[in-house]
Amino acid sequence: MSVSPARSQPPARPPTLTHAHDGDLVVFHIGMTIRKPHRPDLWGPVFLAMPAMLAELEKNRAAHERGEAEDLGFLGAYTLIGASGPWVVQYWKSTEQLYAYAAMSDRVHLPAWRRFNQVKRKHPGAVGIWHETYAVPAQGIETLYGNGGVIGLGKVAGTVPVRQRGRRARERLGSSVGRR
Repeated sequence: MSVSPARSQPPARPPTLTHAHDGDLVVFHIGMTIRKPHRPDLWGPVFLAMPAMLAELEKNRAAHERGEAEDLGFLGAYTLIGASGPWVVQYWKSTEQLYAYAAMSDRVHLPAWRRFNQVKRKHPGAVGIWHETYAVPAQGIETLYGNGGVIGLGKVAGTVPVRQRGRRARERLGSSVGRR
């Protein structure tokens, strides 16, 4: 008796997606440069402040989603390591919410900022920080996540099938979910 080999099905192709976020958003890049690597006592607190801020923001976001806290506007973040040092890309709902968080005396950011400024005055050039803020109107956002590669805005704000915003990048740029 001859048994024919089972035919295997090709793996299912992951869907092509785009971001689910509707509306304007803010992309905030922040990083640090270590100028005196032999002085971790100077750059260490700056380095450790960001994970504490991100943990606080993530905790608040989860509490807000459960209806237990005010919305600080934080959508999510990614930490990267570059040639110049650590770098965090953050996504926010508005510049107003980003600036409000930065000024809250009962949150992690403001005390960390004050500590950095003390180090900066006493030890000029030991550790540097930088940030860039991009206020992006909804009609200026286009994303595509193909073959399972979801990162960035799609990872922090969720995804929808790409055709909901349009087949081509030109069509998706500035579209709203459900408009098509």
